[in-house]
Amino acid sequence: MFEELERINTRPKPFEFYTASDLWTDEHTSKQMLSFHLDEEGDISSRNKAFIDRSVEWIASHFNVGAGTKIVDFGCGPGLYTTLLAQRGADVTGIDFSKRSIQYAQGVAAKEGLTVRYVNQNYLEFEMEGRFHLILMIMCDFCALSPNQRRHLLGKFHMLLEPGGFLLLDVYSLTAFEQREEMVKFETNLIDGFWSPDKYYGFLNRFKYEEDKVVLDKYTIEEATRTRTVYNWFQHFTCEGLEKELTACDFAVEKFYSDVAGSPYNPKGTEFAVVAKKP
Repeated sequence: MFEELERINTRPKPFEFYTASDLWTDEHTSKQMLSFHLDEEGDISSRNKAFIDRSVEWIASHFNVGAGTKIVDFGCGPGLYTTLLAQRGADVTGIDFSKRSIQYAQGVAAKEGLTVRYVNQNYLEFEMEGRFHLILMIMCDFCALSPNQRRHLLGKFHMLLEPGGFLLLDVYSLTAFEQREEMVKFETNLIDGFWSPDKYYGFLNRFKYEEDKVVLDKYTIEEATRTRTVYNWFQHFTCEGLEKELTACDFAVEKFYSDVAGSPYNPKGTEFAVVAKKP
């Protein structure tokens, strides 16, 4: 028991483990995540509906979205953005790790008579011959990736964009990093049964890495028949740090915003967004 508790409470190196598949492809947790996505009032897996509507309005205006605009949404979930953009005539592709979310998005597209290309795949592995005018990566997905993964993905974005194409993504700020505190929590059926339909014991260890500006939520789930550890990483950025990563991959920053709805940049906000251009 002591050795197991030591393992549970061990602090890994930043981004030492990558367990995205455990969250998005597990039968039970993928169902839970979809329900969070579809909660129109909440902001857990997706923004609330009012924000998404406002965000799409701004995206459509800022990037002159219309018939023939080729857009790809990395981490599209159940199609909350892709559906609205396709309704405006855009040629839309959505990529997501969750088969359940992709199937839901496909159902919505079929019901509304929309042509949307959906790909059920880890977006780090996505390849396509075509090119896009706009790439979206929303809900701070970029922050869940290691420096090497981010560099790889930015290279992929650059390759997928048309010359003069744009990238829109959002990230956590240092304000958010400062607000988070290390913690340890143990609870039967942690997060109200989120991790399994059966009884389990859940441990949450939150670690902060001051030098790297990274936060880790490490979940250890002890069930009768298995033990799982899920690592949720959160990289936090300054504008200067994010711009450095973008320029290293041959992107030019157009402007920083407070969010992906085009709100003016707030240096004290917990998140911010960036529009970057491929020359």
